Amino acid sequence: MDSITSILTPIHREGHRWVLIFAAVTVVLFLIWNPLGWIGVILTLWCVYFFRDPDRVTPSREGLVISPADGVVNMITEASPPEELGLGDMTRTRVSIFMNVFNCHVNRSPVAGKVKRVAYRPGLFLNADLDKASDANERNSLLIERADGEQIVVVQIAGLVARRIVCDVREGHDLAAGERFGIIRFGSRLDVYLPQGAVPLVAVGQTAIAGETVLADSISVEPHHL
Repeated sequence: MDSITSILTPIHREGHRWVLIFAAVTVVLFLIWNPLGWIGVILTLWCVYFFRDPDRVTPSREGLVISPADGVVNMITEASPPEELGLGDMTRTRVSIFMNVFNCHVNRSPVAGKVKRVAYRPGLFLNADLDKASDANERNSLLIERADGEQIVVVQIAGLVARRIVCDVREGHDLAAGERFGIIRFGSRLDVYLPQGAVPLVAVGQTAIAGETVLADSISVEPHHL
């Protein structure tokens, strides 16, 4: 039942046009040659699956930083936030989550807070699994400030296949933790720059679920074991 529910979910509004395009091409392919039409059916079903937008249950305790994307944690490193945000060169712990073409690509806010900056920068379309994609690729950066004054940066990064970053929020927007704020198509990455001193609670290779997986706890007094 759970597997059926995971498939039969609403699709993001960004997907409506693409599903119609795939379906129209499928009709044409059937007219050309029947086997091609069935290939079109499979691709149309994949398109519906790609743009799925399931509900998620987000942990609500203060201090938690939640995954903004479905995918695999492919890097945890120290890096400076994107320069266009104007935060200087001081490094923070950066957790990178790679989304392949089968992951849900709806992006969610890692924390509750106010959007202080939104900065888009055009760039290349390198494989988003590469470290240099953080600097070279097309990206859209959000600076979110929590009620306690801590600032978290989340960056949407276009990948090898992706050609469209969608961000639905503007500066001054109040976000709830786990709230949808955008989508990327069709294969990409999200970087989260944690608050100073926050230690990741995930490991490289771990699968993350947007709006549910806890990436870090910035106010925990429990000792971390690395």
